[in-house]
Amino acid sequence: MKMTGNTVLITGGATGIGLALAESFLERGNEVIICGRREERLLQAQQRQPSLHIRVCDVSSDKDRRSLVVWTTENFSSLNVVVNNAGIQRAIDFTGGIEDFLYGESEIAINLEAPVQLSALFIPHLEKMPESAIVNVSSGLAITPAAVFPVYCAVKAGLHIFTKCLRHQLRKTGIKVFEVLPPAVDTELNMKYRQKRGGPFGVKTEEYVIFVMNGLERDELEIANPALEKLRNENATFNDLDRLFETMNSRWQ
Repeated sequence: MKMTGNTVLITGGATGIGLALAESFLERGNEVIICGRREERLLQAQQRQPSLHIRVCDVSSDKDRRSLVVWTTENFSSLNVVVNNAGIQRAIDFTGGIEDFLYGESEIAINLEAPVQLSALFIPHLEKMPESAIVNVSSGLAITPAAVFPVYCAVKAGLHIFTKCLRHQLRKTGIKVFEVLPPAVDTELNMKYRQKRGGPFGVKTEEYVIFVMNGLERDELEIANPALEKLRNENATFNDLDRLFETMNSRWQ
């Protein structure tokens, strides 16, 4: 992937991996637009990086998604990279029925519907642009699920499969389709659960984003993470997905 001279849109770009990616793209000489639901966090990000362009957008809303596409393509006609990064994570216990699932934001709408629809809406524009790309941020949990996050893991697995299919469908176009599968990264994602476990944990955001940017530059279409590769290697001798699941979940109690 070309790493400079792009116009990049990053959803969920005001914090965490999204903001770190935005800053890294800026450092490499790209124009960067970020969007998110919280205007105050967008303004904080812009204060930290004045060259950032910002847009308030709730990607769980069909109306907001469509409005984002129109606004971005009208105001940034050189847009050639879309990073579907926005996401939420919830610990949901189905042993008590459906209430836990219904209470709270929809991981399905934000983590799966949004990147699917935004990809589809942006493709006609991206097909006209040189060196264009779609980057979907899924999760290592799409491969090795943690039972405490059942819906999150399911939709990230769905995004993983969607990205593979989209890459195949777009293989004869100029659009490259990347997938980023992060490990646990020290961000604000599901802060309630992190606090329950004793506070922040995971790979430092800046450290992981260096790994991602290097992968994009090398045209690695699936950018995994050291933790996932280590887990795969540890279990390579028996190649048993059920056993891999048990191993994974012994670490996520």
